[in-house]
Amino acid sequence: MRLVASLIVIRRDVIHRAPKVLLHDHLDGGMRPTTILELADQAGYTGLPTTDPDELARWFAAGAARGSLEKYLSGFTHTVAVTQHPAALQRAARECAEDLDDDGVVYAEIRFAPELHTERGVSLDDVVEAVLDGFHQATARRNIVIGVLCSAMRTAARSYEIAELAVRWRDAGVVGFDIAGAEAGYPPTQHLDAFHLVRRANFHLTIHAGESFGRESIWQALQWCGADRLGHGLRVTDDIDTHDDGTPRLGRLASYIRDHRVPLEMCPTSNVHTGGAASIAAHPVDLMRRLRFRVTVNTDNRLMSNLTLTDEFAHLSEAFDLSLGEMEWLTVNAMKSAFWPFDDRLRLINQVIKPGFAALRQPIASGETVG
Repeated sequence: MRLVASLIVIRRDVIHRAPKVLLHDHLDGGMRPTTILELADQAGYTGLPTTDPDELARWFAAGAARGSLEKYLSGFTHTVAVTQHPAALQRAARECAEDLDDDGVVYAEIRFAPELHTERGVSLDDVVEAVLDGFHQATARRNIVIGVLCSAMRTAARSYEIAELAVRWRDAGVVGFDIAGAEAGYPPTQHLDAFHLVRRANFHLTIHAGESFGRESIWQALQWCGADRLGHGLRVTDDIDTHDDGTPRLGRLASYIRDHRVPLEMCPTSNVHTGGAASIAAHPVDLMRRLRFRVTVNTDNRLMSNLTLTDEFAHLSEAFDLSLGEMEWLTVNAMKSAFWPFDDRLRLINQVIKPGFAALRQPIASGETVG
């Protein structure tokens, strides 16, 4: 089966139909341009560079692809500015779930920073409630499961408060805690009290680490902060060398990550845009997959990077001759690594993901082509 699959370039429509899992996607980085314009008008926000939705989409994409994480993050000024009201947050969440469902995503964890949406006096709890309400509205009539991650800004000093918030809403749809924002100069150990609170509560945490900073950030995230997953983890490759015969040689940190099956929330297109990789073809995601790290594939910010999860897998298929079987392996990796309850993860793997991929492989068995 592997030999047959390796000769097949997966068609985009097949990737679109495949059941997909998304673990790393930011709510305010994936909004619809038309929605941003309408919310700006309602809020009286005049800071947008254009009032044309197509031009606005191009502006966000061009602004993100400047080879710097800090420059990449600058576009969030506008999406945050128009989501300072519960109704706006509710709409953003509802449309996010709808867009992902339309793209064939069956499970997603969407993260956002509640502290960024309180500029007009909305409480942190009201912010989280609005986002959860929006997701619940969509999932009640769509075949998608959504978990929410509450992110604290690593450049601010509210991480303990946000960790408490995440734990407080854990039974309503919040599945974990995260820190996000500029990585260099803001090590995760600055937020140890927040991470310890999450661990003591037997809750889940993922940490943006190894996106724009190296091994030290990853090591701290794992060994000091207790991260269950690594957001990006791109710079794990700093701890991978080569033997004289060209075969990979893993350092102690990389070996630990692989041995302990620490999930890597890899976002190839975003990493190219922030300067972490020169191109998709040069991205280490395929090396990490071949070395059997617990790799997952993600979008990071669909608006900023102008892509869907279907697009991301299509890019990988083109760059690395990714087969349908390998796409399934990456998808199961993601579902295994989700912060959703264990029994529900098994149900989605066995009743949705595996049957979905099996149905897509049937044309191969009958001699037809799927790519």
